Amino acid sequence: MSAPQATRTTALHAGAWWLWALGLATAASRTTDPLLLGLLVGVAGYVVAARRTDAPWARSYGAFVKLGLVVIAIRLVFAFFLGSPIPGTHTLVTLPEVPLPDWAKGVRIGGRVTAEGMLFALYDGLKLATLLICVGAANALANPARLLKSLPGALYEAGVAVVVAMTFAPNLVADVQRLRAARRLRGRPDRGIKALLQVGLPVLEGALERSVALAAAMDARGYGRSAQVPPAVRHTTSVLTLGGLLGVCAGTYGLLGDTGGGYGLPLLLAGLAAALAGLWLGGRRSVRSRYRPERWGARAWLVAGSGIAVAALMIWANDYAPAALHPPAVPLTAPVLPLWPAVSVLVGLLPAFVAPLPSSADRAGSGGASRGGRRASDVVSCTKEPTQ
Repeated sequence: MSAPQATRTTALHAGAWWLWALGLATAASRTTDPLLLGLLVGVAGYVVAARRTDAPWARSYGAFVKLGLVVIAIRLVFAFFLGSPIPGTHTLVTLPEVPLPDWAKGVRIGGRVTAEGMLFALYDGLKLATLLICVGAANALANPARLLKSLPGALYEAGVAVVVAMTFAPNLVADVQRLRAARRLRGRPDRGIKALLQVGLPVLEGALERSVALAAAMDARGYGRSAQVPPAVRHTTSVLTLGGLLGVCAGTYGLLGDTGGGYGLPLLLAGLAAALAGLWLGGRRSVRSRYRPERWGARAWLVAGSGIAVAALMIWANDYAPAALHPPAVPLTAPVLPLWPAVSVLVGLLPAFVAPLPSSADRAGSGGASRGGRRASDVVSCTKEPTQ
C-alpha cells in the first residue's frame, strides 16, 4: 500500500499519531537497556523526519531532544553530588561529605562516587529522556488544531479556547517582529525597555481588534448555545467522567510501573470506557454540527496499531524475560541488545511507510497560523453551530 499525498480527505487523524507515540513511550517505560532506548529514539526520529511538515508545531521535536539531554545531565549531576542508592566497588572520586542533622538520615551530600551508581543514573535518565522524545514526536507530527477539532462535544468549549490561544499567540509574535522591523527602517531603536513600551501599544491594539472580530464571528455562528439536560444526566456524567479519569490515571501508573502490569491494563480499559461514556453523555448538551469531521481510516488504524503493538510486545517481553530488558549496574557489564524486543521496536517504523506524505501545500502554507493576514472567522471554522 503506497502512501498518498496528504490532502484534506486523506490526512491522517491526529489521534493516531498520539496513540503511536504513547505506545513507544510505554515501551520505553518497560526497559532500561540503553540500546533498546536508543533504538526507540531512532525509530521516533526516523518517522518524524519522514512525515513531519514545516508547520510551527513540527519544529518542536528538536526542543524535546534537547530537553531529554538536559534531563540526562541533571540526573547525572544529582547522582554525582547527592549519591546513588546503588552500591558499587569501582570508586571514581571521593567528594568532601557535608554533615547533615539526624532528621536528614538517608540523605547525603558528597561522599564516594562509584561507577555503578553513575551508570544506574545514566540508565534512569535515558529512560525518562526517551519518554520525553516520544511525546515530542507526537507534538511534531500531530496537527494540534485538527486534534482539538476531534474533541467530543463535552470538551468543545475548552477546545475552542485552546485553538484561539494557539492562533493568536503566533500573531502577537509576528506583530512584534513587524513593528520592530518598521522601527529599524525609521532609524529608531528596537531594543530596550523604551522600545518595548512603544511597540506594546500597537500590538495590544491589534490584539483587541482581532478579539472583537473573533467575538463577532463566533456570535454569528451561534456559539454558546446549549441544550437542556436533566439533572440526573448531569450528575451521572460527572461521576462517569471523574471516575473514568481516575481509572485512566491509575491504570497508566500500573502500566508504567514494573509491578503493575497485571491490574494496569484492565483498570485502564475500564477507566477509558467510563470516561468515554461520560463524555458522550456530556456532549448531549452541545447543539452543534461538526464541519468536515476528521476521518479515522485504515492508515490511522495501522499507525495507531503499530505503536500499540510495540507497547504490547515490550510488556510481554518484560514479563517473559525481565533480565534481558534491565541490564544490571552491579556488577559492571556491557549492555546487550536482545533480539526479539529489538524486532518488536522496529514495528514502530510502519508509519514512515503507510502514513500520507506531507503535501507541498502543507509545507508552503502550514505556517499560516503565524501570519497576521488570517481572518478571525477561520479560527472557529472547524465547528459550526446553528444560529438562532
